Amino acid sequence: MSENPVARFSRLVMTQEDQVPLDEAALLIAASDHAVDVPARLAQLDALAAAAPDGTAEGLCRYLFVAEGFGGNAEDYYEPANSHLDVVLDRRLGIPITLAVLLMEVGRRRGLVVEGVNAPGHFLVRAEGRVLDPFAGGREVPDLDPASVPVAGPHVILARMLANLKAVHIQRGDVTSLRQVLRLRVAVPGVPEADRSELHRLEAGLN
Repeated sequence: MSENPVARFSRLVMTQEDQVPLDEAALLIAASDHAVDVPARLAQLDALAAAAPDGTAEGLCRYLFVAEGFGGNAEDYYEPANSHLDVVLDRRLGIPITLAVLLMEVGRRRGLVVEGVNAPGHFLVRAEGRVLDPFAGGREVPDLDPASVPVAGPHVILARMLANLKAVHIQRGDVTSLRQVLRLRVAVPGVPEADRSELHRLEAGLN
């Protein structure tokens, strides 16, 4: 029997942060909600990277956000599926952080360093000395200094993805999904103790 998604996610995020496989961990967030063939999805990312004709930041943005048609789901921004990387790969729609993860992981496969930027408005990336907005098709954000933006590692990225889902499930009153998201979130180093307390309340059946 394959390892439970929550258990595997917890094990992965407890490794040294620069060794956390962001692509697999992001897919495990989705797998905790519904069945996901994680190896097949990783192979899909491999295929996207292999098919990109240009491995530069500009080239990958043009490939993913124009040729392949990935874009922001502005019409239904708060739909939970926007935070599930497998669904993003299928529908070509996501929110800033999942589109950033897509660009980061395709870039990594092509030898391009694409770093997450934990901006307060919505998630951005830094690549080749520029700050880019995946939700806007990879457009450059000129009013941010690339040298001083808050770069985010896998722990911060995964915690923020889960925070987005947490907020959506609270707003929808979906206690079952909220409980599952909190099980993942409390496994990420640095997450506030309040999340653990909230999970304990839900596990105990308290409101």
